Amino acid sequence: MKAVQFTALGLPKEVLKVVELPMPEPAAGEVRIKVTKANIIPADIMFIQGMYGIRPELPQIAGFEATGIVDAPGEGVDMPAGMGVIFTGTGVWAEYVCVSSQAVIPKPPAMSDEIACQAFVNPFTAYGMLMEADLQAGDWVMLTAANSAFSKFVIQLASQRGINVVGTVRSDEQKQALLDLGAKAIINEKTENIYKAVKTATDGVMVKAAFDAVGGELGDKVLNAMQTNGKMFVYGLLSLQPIPLNSGLLIFKNLTIKGFWLSTWMTSLTKAERYSIIPQVLGMLASQDLKADIEATYSIDEIHKAIEHMEGPGRSGKILLDMSK
Repeated sequence: MKAVQFTALGLPKEVLKVVELPMPEPAAGEVRIKVTKANIIPADIMFIQGMYGIRPELPQIAGFEATGIVDAPGEGVDMPAGMGVIFTGTGVWAEYVCVSSQAVIPKPPAMSDEIACQAFVNPFTAYGMLMEADLQAGDWVMLTAANSAFSKFVIQLASQRGINVVGTVRSDEQKQALLDLGAKAIINEKTENIYKAVKTATDGVMVKAAFDAVGGELGDKVLNAMQTNGKMFVYGLLSLQPIPLNSGLLIFKNLTIKGFWLSTWMTSLTKAERYSIIPQVLGMLASQDLKADIEATYSIDEIHKAIEHMEGPGRSGKILLDMSK
């Protein structure tokens, strides 16, 4: 079978190779999946470079999120062959993957593979962070990298709940689509004063919570735009620079900064909470009450073109891998 593998850490264009590997066999409690489509997310790129929260075990197949069809259940697994599934794992950019049955979710029949392959990481992270932020109708939340797939899910979920969203982008051309999606204000971080723009947008109230994917100087500017007792949730570091924390600001505004990682949050939920949240999110995606944008799809052999497109400027939707091509 074909797989996208790396044997050393580094930039994807330098270390990723499409290789032929033996078909994996499912162990007890696992299921073998014939992958149909896979998502490319920033965490994949960080993982390949050795900059993610978990380390690769070289040689390593890349990719965290995909959808496919059950090909062979392992011992003790009650999942029939041919069943459509959504799943996450370490190394899903391959034609066949074996993963724990606990990491597999049945795919709603009405959901396309294009949506299913991106139905876990970003939608559930958006849902979880809004849940942790404990925002009410009328509150303000601020998003950095507001044009990302994650932020678009936050905008839609927040808008449905009457929560106001202000976000930052790097181009004026990105503003209108996000306003149309439900954001109340979008700020060009390159050309506008963030504090003044937030003060104007919120009529002086400022933001109660912030979801930061960038860090660095932008993260510092966002902290300055927060209310007293505000909370910042850090879920990425696209700038590769830490936030330069102002101790006085933290003290006098009583600010809280905490990290968010989907895996940790999911394990913190009770079984009842998981059984409630998972159908809610998947149902919204299947009914398109939550919309997911797709810009382009590439074959596994075109992995370098796919990642180049994914990392390029001006992108407005997800880049996917089609494992059936």
